[in-house]
Amino acid sequence: MSNQRRPGSVGVLDHGGVERWPESLASARLHVVTGKGGTGKTTLAAALALALAADGGRTLLVEVEGRQGIAQLFDTPPLPYAEQRIAVAPDGGEVRGLAVDAEEALLEYLEMFYNLGLAGRTLRRMGAVEFATTLAPGLRDVLLTGKVKECVGRTVGDDRGGSRRSGSRQPLYDAVVLDAPPTGRVVKFLDVTKAMGTLARTGPIRTQSEGVVALLHSPQTVVHVVSQLEDLPVQETLDTVEELTAAHLPPGAVMVNRVRPARLPAAGGAVDEGGLRAGLEAAGLFLKDEEMDGLLSEVDEHRRRLAVESGVRSRLDEAGLPQLELPELADGVDLGGLYELAELLREQGVRRGR
Repeated sequence: MSNQRRPGSVGVLDHGGVERWPESLASARLHVVTGKGGTGKTTLAAALALALAADGGRTLLVEVEGRQGIAQLFDTPPLPYAEQRIAVAPDGGEVRGLAVDAEEALLEYLEMFYNLGLAGRTLRRMGAVEFATTLAPGLRDVLLTGKVKECVGRTVGDDRGGSRRSGSRQPLYDAVVLDAPPTGRVVKFLDVTKAMGTLARTGPIRTQSEGVVALLHSPQTVVHVVSQLEDLPVQETLDTVEELTAAHLPPGAVMVNRVRPARLPAAGGAVDEGGLRAGLEAAGLFLKDEEMDGLLSEVDEHRRRLAVESGVRSRLDEAGLPQLELPELADGVDLGGLYELAELLREQGVRRGR
């Protein structure tokens, strides 16, 4: 089988000879997406949610950083603390969005486990909720990941709090995609075990947190890392993969974003200026000397970039993880661009388990 990407091919190999989207990724229920700031983490999380919802599926796209990045991408009003449909997926299916707020999550926990509904609202007015999450910073991450876990476990017929109202055990969502914190913080965010060591030792929140730990360290969860073919993003990606492995959190795919086409060989001698000029003139293009100098400078820069990309790609290949490639969109990322990226992910085999 060729190592080159073939549109529409499921199971195609990446540059490192690894299947781009193996069954272990297809069968996961929670897809955590992280990446160095500026690599396009939120954009690719959204595209992944669209791709996984294709062909009649339903996915939930969750953010936890309070930036309302999902609403901006899908050109919708700011998301409330409630799941709502934000897009129709290719060939049927839908994507819902949710912006998780730690304060709202804590109030939901208090109401769910301690029946403190009105009293909990009073605590918020007094500032006690913010005080609690500030006093115990790990509590905020426990609340955020706990809400994500509740969404993954939701079944058809469940109400918002997760109490079953029917006998169905069919999952409400085929997949949940979490737009997680950047790589520098993601392992700490996901390592709820350490956070719980200094927080609740007994009680419902402790029990719920143990369920979060079980989910995050199970085959149901994979952590995808968004990168670019540049030194710093690739090094941070490799460091993050090592940290995830050490924390027993399952790495998923490396999503290489903004890949630009190679228009020249990466290696080669100096460009034959005379031959280039003759070829351009044969095509009807007559350049002044300064224009030719600019063109030659661009050729040299392009080759230098290709050489750098070739080196960092080799380092990514050595990590032995599946790789997905997304191009740099000439017109930027709008709603149409998201669907284009989702389709490219599907061409590389991205799918949900059946």
